[in-house]
Amino acid sequence: MTTIEGEVAPGFEPVREAFTANFTRRGDIGAAVCVYRHGRPVVDLWGGSADPETGRPWTRDTLQLVYSATKGVTATAVHMLAERGALDLDAPVAKYWPEFAANGKADIPVRWLLSHRAGLVALDQPVPLKEALAWHPVVAALAAQRPLWTPGEAHGYHGRTWGWLVGEVIRRVTGRTPGCFVAEEMVGPLGLDFFIGLPASERGRVSRMVYRRPDVDLTTLPAGSVPEELRVQVAAWRDPDSLSNRAYAVTDPAAIDFGSPDVQAAELPASNGIGTAHALARMYAALIGEVDGVRLLTPETLRSATKEEAAGKDQVMLVESRFSAGYMLPTMPVPMTGTTAFGHTGRGGSLGFADPEHGITFGYAMNHIIGGADDVRAASLVDALRKSLM
Repeated sequence: MTTIEGEVAPGFEPVREAFTANFTRRGDIGAAVCVYRHGRPVVDLWGGSADPETGRPWTRDTLQLVYSATKGVTATAVHMLAERGALDLDAPVAKYWPEFAANGKADIPVRWLLSHRAGLVALDQPVPLKEALAWHPVVAALAAQRPLWTPGEAHGYHGRTWGWLVGEVIRRVTGRTPGCFVAEEMVGPLGLDFFIGLPASERGRVSRMVYRRPDVDLTTLPAGSVPEELRVQVAAWRDPDSLSNRAYAVTDPAAIDFGSPDVQAAELPASNGIGTAHALARMYAALIGEVDGVRLLTPETLRSATKEEAAGKDQVMLVESRFSAGYMLPTMPVPMTGTTAFGHTGRGGSLGFADPEHGITFGYAMNHIIGGADDVRAASLVDALRKSLM
């Protein structure tokens, strides 16, 4: 039986119950969940195994790769720069990154990069993975790339390219890499256990990821056997030239081993943030209020940062999606607790978000990557949190 450690404030016991059930019924191997309310932690739990191969237990300071939940951290860095007047989200990207103007992109504003409207989800010629990890070659390739739809007229999830695009703007404006900016301006002041670009000294704390193949590979089924509501998506997954596939084939090889020391040490501001659930919840808490004397954004900046910028059918995911300038907004299947919430999910279910209406922030990280409609671990925790607020 999995031992659950940590603390839960009175009234938030349903979250502990849901967290325990994630281990007993929903497949968690090692995981942590944290909730802040009005700037203070009310749930801080962890349990299970950080490395099922060695039996290393998950502890308070176990680090976990959170995939695209990293985007919420990187977006926050951009809005901090905008608040300081160092960056204008409505200015052309080329104002800060002149090479970006190539191939008809001179007028694309920074805001469209953040809200997935730039049409730069893929590269006509993928770059070798080693060059992608080295930063500058892939950034040069994106600067030269033509948009794959008319910028501003549609949106589609820039799953991989978003980090290099937004991260290069940060680098051009500050002279610092995005990982360095996050470390100095967010991690340091708030005491966050979070890295974009993992130091070698911290690798021993990182959990080992475990991947579960789906019980049914829909792409191998006869077309008539695919559930009707999924047929458009499955057809796209089967087509190597679809945006759904090309968006994740930016590198050569397309598959990236996120457990690799080289990948974890690189800076991929869209997808390789490594930290704790507590760090995610604490960062979001400092967005909607003060945490130990630190607030990252003013209320006015936060309102601007979280207003809807894109909504409707996503050109990559082929489902309805909603984005502000960098954050996901509540929609199915993104679990959040209220209509004013904002945050970001990551592959396999990792999640960080804030709900200003309830003064709540949330972080969840786990090492069993399940994915698909059958994975309800994060949603179960959010449902339990919602009950705790009633």
